[in-house]
Amino acid sequence: MLTTDFPIGSPCWIDLGTPDIPVTARFYGQVFDWSFLEVPGTGGYGFLQSKGRTVGALGNLDPGARSAWTTYFRTRDADATVKAAEQAGATVRVPPTDVMQEGRFAALTDPTGAEFAVWQAGNTTGLDVVSEEGALVWSELHTSGQDIAFAFYEKLFGWRMENFEPSPGMTYRVLSTAEGDQQETSFGGIAPTMSPEQPSAWTPYFATEDVDAVIARATAAGGSVLMPASDVENVGRLAWLADPNGAPFALIKGEPRE
Repeated sequence: MLTTDFPIGSPCWIDLGTPDIPVTARFYGQVFDWSFLEVPGTGGYGFLQSKGRTVGALGNLDPGARSAWTTYFRTRDADATVKAAEQAGATVRVPPTDVMQEGRFAALTDPTGAEFAVWQAGNTTGLDVVSEEGALVWSELHTSGQDIAFAFYEKLFGWRMENFEPSPGMTYRVLSTAEGDQQETSFGGIAPTMSPEQPSAWTPYFATEDVDAVIARATAAGGSVLMPASDVENVGRLAWLADPNGAPFALIKGEPRE
């Protein structure tokens, strides 16, 4: 499961590009009781917080881009990772850039079309809280090229993969960081796209003890249900939602590998 130790290759940050920061911050406040703290001098970028602890961030949407959550993976060296990613077939959207004294980041698109980012820690290692109510607990890549995607990220971060069978006839690819116990360091998975029209993308899962209550709050606040709540044997209760700007996110009750 995710921890704030953030080993190399693990998800360490998430942020959301949105066409309307105040409206979006209000939506997630109604859904998860998050507050929004704007960072001075950033043009509107700010932190989403739960009880004063950062669980994510919001920023302005790039022109022509669709609203979506971006997952950042920790790296020792952003420049070296970007070079390796380019050699492995990735596209660089934002070259390595310093974020004041907080760290160094870059934004990329993997060979299957999924956008992601890398983070080299400075003063900021990552999110303040994960794997708790209303916080990031799992990161999932849906792609039409599962083998291509894993080979790419394995080369980049040394990820390990294990086939998990929650029920007969269902196989799910679980991802772990390069070091440590493979099950204990699992942080996400790779799955096929749900339809031919679905683009390859990383989607964050937020932990909750009451999936249905969160769905009710989200729909009341203007969100929509992409996948209704369902119980998955040996996994938990899951649902997929979209915020009012169409950015997908998911919910899960319990640890993903229970």
